[in-house]
Amino acid sequence: MKLTASLSLDLDNKWSYMKTHGDAGWEALPSYLSVVVPRVLDLLDQLGLKITWFIVGLDADQAADKGVLADITRRGHEVGNHSFRHEPWLHLYSDAEIEEELAKTESALAAATGQTPVGFRGPGFSLSPAVLRILAKRNYLYDASTFPTFLGPLARMYYFAKAGKMSAAEKRQRSKLFGKLAEGLRRLNPYRWKTPAGPILEIPVTTFPLAKIPVHLSYLLYLSCYSPWLARRYFRLFILACKMTRTQPSLLLHPLDFIGSDDVQGLDFFPAMKIPGSIKLKWATVFLRMYAESFTVLPMGLHAKEIMARGNRLPARTA
Repeated sequence: MKLTASLSLDLDNKWSYMKTHGDAGWEALPSYLSVVVPRVLDLLDQLGLKITWFIVGLDADQAADKGVLADITRRGHEVGNHSFRHEPWLHLYSDAEIEEELAKTESALAAATGQTPVGFRGPGFSLSPAVLRILAKRNYLYDASTFPTFLGPLARMYYFAKAGKMSAAEKRQRSKLFGKLAEGLRRLNPYRWKTPAGPILEIPVTTFPLAKIPVHLSYLLYLSCYSPWLARRYFRLFILACKMTRTQPSLLLHPLDFIGSDDVQGLDFFPAMKIPGSIKLKWATVFLRMYAESFTVLPMGLHAKEIMARGNRLPARTA
């Protein structure tokens, strides 16, 4: 029998990347959602896949994007909470600020998509005991913010090398972006967080079993720039490693996996942005078809319910 897997997309918008990068002009909230959302929805229909879209509350609150976001649930997909302001320093927030981020996004998503989220992923994998406790208090089914890799510090170095001019305060805010080296010691398979407000399920973003090297689609596309054959081979080995270790993968997508510099300007600091969107779409189709053929792929909410049905077999960790 096939292992169960999940698939999700962090719907980070152009303004949110500009904001994290320290670029001027993000306050005008430039958006590419009208381009990327229909493109991804059509591809998912073609492959027969339903996924979870982690949506930023500020986008769901904008009249210009509400129609395209409503199409996500109309076409049978799940929505998740990706914070309201998409600030990867969420772990620095007070309890009141965390509550506000979650509540405002819940309201915006319900209004825009007709669905209230049961899952959360922190922007930039930002997480803290306070966030987990408040998620449990608000009856979230699962969190999906952990990223078990040893390469977080290297990704952060690359980010700062490509970032624009930042103040000392802005650099401090981003000092834990992508996590510490110790993130690589986290589990790949799901587990329960124990919090003072009750338990909450954690579904990590899956990295390569044992090696803990990133595998989400952005990395595969970057590798494809040098050798499409090597990228496919790497993904096949990842699938084999998941099957051998009985790891139920949770694969992560981003909007820039489906659009290139011919679709959007000003994001050249991201890897693989020189590839035309049409080529990215072809490569994404190859990788997602391999994934769908290898696993039973579910949205994260359904995957979480299946995991919770195992009951006491799930290990627990203190938040």
